[in-house]
Amino acid sequence: MNTQKTMLPAPLDASSDAELVNLAIAGHDAAFSQIMRRHNRLLFRTARSILKNDDDTQDALQEAYLRAWRALASFRSDARLSTWLVRIVVNEALGRLRRSGVQPAQVVPLNATIDADGETPEMQMQANPDDQPEPTAVRAQIRQQIEARIDSLPDSFRSVFMLRGVEELSVEETALALDIPEATVRSRFFRARGILREGLSRDIDMAIGDAFSFAGSRCDRIVEGVLAMIDHERESSRS
Repeated sequence: MNTQKTMLPAPLDASSDAELVNLAIAGHDAAFSQIMRRHNRLLFRTARSILKNDDDTQDALQEAYLRAWRALASFRSDARLSTWLVRIVVNEALGRLRRSGVQPAQVVPLNATIDADGETPEMQMQANPDDQPEPTAVRAQIRQQIEARIDSLPDSFRSVFMLRGVEELSVEETALALDIPEATVRSRFFRARGILREGLSRDIDMAIGDAFSFAGSRCDRIVEGVLAMIDHERESSRS
């Protein structure tokens, strides 16, 4: 990483992703902090759709950011930074699954339609009828139930739904981020949404925007953790 620093524009939150990348390459940690804060929620939700555990997701996200920081110079300015970062965090999350003992063959392909045991996604979702929320449940309870339902979606649908339904990425952006055809994105999103609607009825639309909320304190912890890792790496390279 280049240590010769250019002048920082003010404020950084008005800078484009490309401008922030150039500043971060020049050694401005504040610019990389802004990149993380801008994309934290998207990447957290993406990783969590694979790992389904907050602690594992936070670790994966920090490691993915460190990988991204190391590779910033290879980022092409004509590409979307969010898509580039999503690909890094997806690879990190899948790698963690494999290292934890989940064999590659057990990681359900994103374009799979039926599980190895022959169960359809609808059959899997119906396995927990007691999880149905009461019609009069408050918004917070509905949000928690949506999170649980998203967690229980088959692997082939979960990441697609997280990016399209929760983060509201376009079909093209989702397909590019997950490296699958746009037609697959459309069909998986349609099926996943239908499964969730069947379980949660019309309350899903009211609460979906709050699913896997990304509180300020969590965002701060991830940014601080990654910056500490970057500092440690710099010190190690000097010694």
